[in-house]
Order: sequence, then structure tokens, then C-alpha cells
Amino acid sequence: MSSTITSTTPAVTRRAQTRLGIALIAPLMILVTLFFVLPMCSAIYYSFVDFDGINPNPEFVGLDNYTRMFTDPEVWHALGNNAIWIVLGTAAPLAIGLVLALLLWNVKRGNMFYRLAFFLPYVLPGIAIGIVWGWIYDPVNGWLNKALQSIGLGHLTTGWLGEPNTALYAVLATAIWASTGFVLIIFLSALRNVDTEQIDASRLDGANAAQRLWHIILPQIMPVFLMVTTITLVGGFSVFDIIFIMTGGGPANATNVMGTYAYNSAFKVSDISYGTTLALLITALSVPCAVLLNRLQRRLSLQGTGA
Repeated sequence: MSSTITSTTPAVTRRAQTRLGIALIAPLMILVTLFFVLPMCSAIYYSFVDFDGINPNPEFVGLDNYTRMFTDPEVWHALGNNAIWIVLGTAAPLAIGLVLALLLWNVKRGNMFYRLAFFLPYVLPGIAIGIVWGWIYDPVNGWLNKALQSIGLGHLTTGWLGEPNTALYAVLATAIWASTGFVLIIFLSALRNVDTEQIDASRLDGANAAQRLWHIILPQIMPVFLMVTTITLVGGFSVFDIIFIMTGGGPANATNVMGTYAYNSAFKVSDISYGTTLALLITALSVPCAVLLNRLQRRLSLQGTGA
């Protein structure tokens, strides 16, 4: 009898663990299904029909929306703006945030004040940031042009958001200002785990600041560095709100990115299917990059733990 009980106990335990595992992941799977799988399936369906938002029985058009997308010059223009945003909008916050984090690393007095001051823009609503910076860039009353005039650089004043050559970079500068605080806080947290004994030893060996950063600090915070890179890079693919608020994609489509172009196609000209197809392209471009960086981050984390 005892041997029978002993032999059945592991099976009962495994079944109990299986039921517990299913119960724990069921809420997450339900949420993923409702808010990701079903919307994705719906989006794929609408990309194969011609839906204007009104007709309940849209015509099936096959790959017409995809053919139109890849032959649409505005798509390539928007992708070019996305590429500029991805490169500058990723590199600038990382570089500025890392430099500021290194400067604040050993600051004791006022450390919390600096953290709050730099992080505050990140938690502000995007619409508030867009409106305030719209005032700053105002060609007549904006303080940016007034500041340039006051220091003798009046020839540089311009309508920052009204000129096709400057509008995209003006909005991008606003986004960099808003996101740098997040990068700073994450890097400051990562720097707490850096082995300072190695840094002190490298100083005794004559290593300069750049060498200490490249050979000691960056390798130790690289998983965190990649995590922040992933977040900012994916944000460059899906950027929408700050551009929509400040320029709406203008002037003359100079700041149009895939997000604003998809929105305008879907809701301003009621071409829901084409707008959905453009949105699927954003997903198809951003997800592989995010997955690749995530795998690289996990690999580096495992190497760091010796697993």
C-alpha cells in the first residue's frame, strides 16, 4: 500500500503544479488574446479589404493595399523620417543620459533634486510638452528666437515648426529633451552595481576617463544599456503623439512619419484599410528589432551571471 501511495504522489504533484501554472498564466493569456491577438487578426483582415469605416461588407482586394503601400512615395518619405528619428532619437538620449549619469554618479548633496529635475519631463503628458514647446518655437513671441536675438545670433531665427528644413529636428529635439530623464535614471541605477574597486585599480594603472568608461563601466552596464536602447529604438518606429500635437505631420509633410501617415490615411481620408496596412508595416519593422536586442540583452545578462 505504501509503495502505491509513493508512486502516485509525484503524478499528483505534477498535476497540481500544472493546474497552478495554468491558473497563473490564464489571466495574462486572456489579456494578450483580447488586446493583442484579436486586434492583430482584425488588422490583418482589414488590410486585405477596402474598408472605408462605413460599409459593413467591404470588398476583398487581396494584396492591393500592400502593392499600393510599397509603391507609395509618401511611405518612403515617412520611413526616411522614421529612420532619422530612430538614429538621432536613440543615440542622443543614450549619450546625453549616460554623460549626465556619470556626472551625477558620485554626487551626494542635491542628488534627489537633480533626479527629479531631469526625470520630470518624462512623466509630463505629451500634449503639455507639445503645447509648451510650440510656444518656445513660436517665430514671433517664442523665447528661443528672442534668446538668439539677445546674444547677437538674430540671423539664426526662423519659424522652427513652420519651415520644412527645421520642423522635424525641432520636434525631435523636444522628444530628446523629454526622454533623456528616463535614460538618466535607468543608468544611475545601473551604475550602483558597477565594481568601483576595478575603477580604482584602473586609475592606479593610469587609465583615463574614456578608457575606464569603455573597458570597465560599459561592459558592466551593457544589459541595461541594451534594454534602454530597445525601448528608445522601438519608440522611434511608433512615434506619433509628439509629432501629431506639434505639427500634425506638416509643414508640407516634412514631419510625416509612419504613425502620422497611417492615422491621416485611416481617419482623415477614411481609408481604414490602407491606414491599417501602414500600421502593420510599423509592427513588422519594430518587432524583429526589439526581439533581436532583447535576445542580445539576455545573452549578455547570462554571461554576466556566469550561467
